Amino acid sequence: MPSFVQELRSAVTTRAAVLVIGTLVLQLAFIASYVGAFHSPRPRDVALGVVAPRQIGGQLVQRLDGLPGDPLAPRTVDGGEAAATREIRNRDLDAALVVDPRGTTDTLLVAGGAGASLGQATEAVLTRAEAAEGRKVRVKDVAPAAAGDARGLTAFYLAVGWCVGGYLCAAILAISAGARPANSHRAVIRLGALALYAAAAGLLGAVIAGPVLDALPGSILGLWGLGALVVFAVGATTLALQGLAGIVGIGLAIAIVVVLGNPSAGGAYPYPLLPPFWNALGPALPPGAATWSARSIAYFNGNGLAPSLLVLAAWAVAGVVVTMACATLRRREPEA
Repeated sequence: MPSFVQELRSAVTTRAAVLVIGTLVLQLAFIASYVGAFHSPRPRDVALGVVAPRQIGGQLVQRLDGLPGDPLAPRTVDGGEAAATREIRNRDLDAALVVDPRGTTDTLLVAGGAGASLGQATEAVLTRAEAAEGRKVRVKDVAPAAAGDARGLTAFYLAVGWCVGGYLCAAILAISAGARPANSHRAVIRLGALALYAAAAGLLGAVIAGPVLDALPGSILGLWGLGALVVFAVGATTLALQGLAGIVGIGLAIAIVVVLGNPSAGGAYPYPLLPPFWNALGPALPPGAATWSARSIAYFNGNGLAPSLLVLAAWAVAGVVVTMACATLRRREPEA
């Protein structure tokens, strides 16, 4: 009669035990990442323009720059409210304070389309700072979110949906016929299938968020192109990781996109509200680049798109190169 240890070894193989431990690590990383990013949001270095007469502008910038915790990164803006509005819509500024030298109420320009929480946090900081000087603040939204886009979060959820589709499609392509492609021809076929899926997913996601639900304005063609790039970039990255690590590559893709990428994407809390680690990481990962791009297309006339599109293109190219390299260098073996 087999002993308990023998039964245990038979029921739970070494490979299964390693995968279960890996799952536990991934789960704990998920908790740590999301709680770490969201448990205590506060503004840090919000790019704030200051429109004020020359005789007081410099002093005001210095005073705001010296607030405890460095919530603001202020600088003067010449050209009045119109110039400040233009910089916000160009995504060069997060907000702007327009000082009224003849009254006691100043105007805070914000962009709701970039995320409501950022404007609210900036308003709270400036309300306290202005109250100490006996002044008040009124808020003016110069790039408001659409009526169907609650708190400006639709772009983030659309980006998350595209990312999920990318790694799930890649995972299915791999699991159906072996995680590592047996040769370069099969790798090309998988990448081709992924490209077709990405084109369809990008279009359908844009249509659902736009015309169907009326949740996100902006060019359907622009969002379609963005969605196709996001899905392909994430999918190609997943295929590359599977080529390097086999089935474990799916877990690595989830770690990059879901565990690290989603909480740092600037969705619920835009970048200036995130802790330094997530603030720095977010723009370099697909969910962050996709969220920024979708908001730029929807609310900022495509301004500020280039850096995030380059990030997505880099992930896509790297995924293709690594996938092909793994397939080319791997010895021919019968598929499981």
